[in-house]
Amino acid sequence: MTSAVLEEAVKKAALAWVSVGDGPALGVWCMPLDGSLIVVTGPGEQYAPGLAEASTATVRLRGDTGGLIVVAEMTVTRLTPGGDEWAEVAPQLAQKRLNASGTFDELVARWVADGCAIVRLTPSGEDTTAPELPADSGAAAPRETPARVETRRPFKLHRVRKP
Repeated sequence: MTSAVLEEAVKKAALAWVSVGDGPALGVWCMPLDGSLIVVTGPGEQYAPGLAEASTATVRLRGDTGGLIVVAEMTVTRLTPGGDEWAEVAPQLAQKRLNASGTFDELVARWVADGCAIVRLTPSGEDTTAPELPADSGAAAPRETPARVETRRPFKLHRVRKP
């Protein structure tokens, strides 16, 4: 897998599936910035347990058609509130946050007050792989449900006239 595919996937990413250690891959919204992904997690924001404390994470990114195209190990760096990088990145991330109440400055202040973490996911350059896709569709047979059973139409004694 070339790094060009990874670079292009990172540039276009709005959603990434991130897993920490042996945990499940969780879908998180992200903001691409300078060849890395910026993610906010914490109280009142998206749920990504262990991401803020981790040193590496496995990130799965999709392509233009919506399918998985790359799986990469990325280095996790937590931004510290009040630092230069926080002051640069947090307002940009607040602008990308959909359906947030209040102004951008109020949102950034709430992230600091609630203890939310902003992390930078940077490709480490190692273990970039193309995903192994199954040969079959993976579709399961439909479950039995009363909604699928065809029932008889009700009997009408006489014809109903329309006015």
